[in-house]
Amino acid sequence: MLDLLKEPVLAVQEFFLLAGGALRNIFRKPHYGDDIALQMDAIGVGSLPIVVAIGFFSGAVMALQMAAALAQYGQVGRTGMIVSLTLVRELGPVLTAVMVAGRNASGIASELGSMKVTEQIDAMRALGTDPVQKLVTPRLLATGFMLPLLTIIADFVGMVGGWLIGVMYLNLTTRQYWSSAWRALEWWKDVTQGLAKPVVFAVVVALIGCFYGLRTTGGTQGVGRATTQAMVAATILIFVLDLMITKIFV
Repeated sequence: MLDLLKEPVLAVQEFFLLAGGALRNIFRKPHYGDDIALQMDAIGVGSLPIVVAIGFFSGAVMALQMAAALAQYGQVGRTGMIVSLTLVRELGPVLTAVMVAGRNASGIASELGSMKVTEQIDAMRALGTDPVQKLVTPRLLATGFMLPLLTIIADFVGMVGGWLIGVMYLNLTTRQYWSSAWRALEWWKDVTQGLAKPVVFAVVVALIGCFYGLRTTGGTQGVGRATTQAMVAATILIFVLDLMITKIFV
């Protein structure tokens, strides 16, 4: 039994050591600004098309589904309220984080895993460069900055998708939809929650990808295995943390 627990406990310990080192390096020089800018472009701008698409169709589907339910009570006019609350509180942060995890956590694990199996990271250490400060911290900062922005874009585009459905199919006016959508949002309960989640999710996505990438062994097969593990672990942790944060704000 103890032998079975040894590997998971060791992995958790190594993950927290990596997280502590990466967070500590935020306040230490050098900061590798060029690497941060490159990662912001790859993570943020690169993920923008899929985030916009997911946000738009999520809002449109939500409007159609909620309008059908609200029609039973004669409250179709509240469709904008339901769409905005659902997107800002839950769907926007969670779906955006899952998309970024699928695209970037796996990509980070693959990139760092390839560097690990080709001994580039060992060469970096031999030259006196801290791999955590050079490779992990820039990705952590870039993800932490870009994921909340992507979430805001996804929320807005989702509301636009709901508005188009409302105007085209539900006989709602533009004023009626947007008035209902904006009035429903509260700063502390909704907006703060919707912005706090992606910050936490960003830390998870970046660190999980880096963690599995730096632990890669076994050549090209190991790189593929690390990529899959990073995606699965990041997705599961996103939903677990979503529950915890929601419990705090409810």
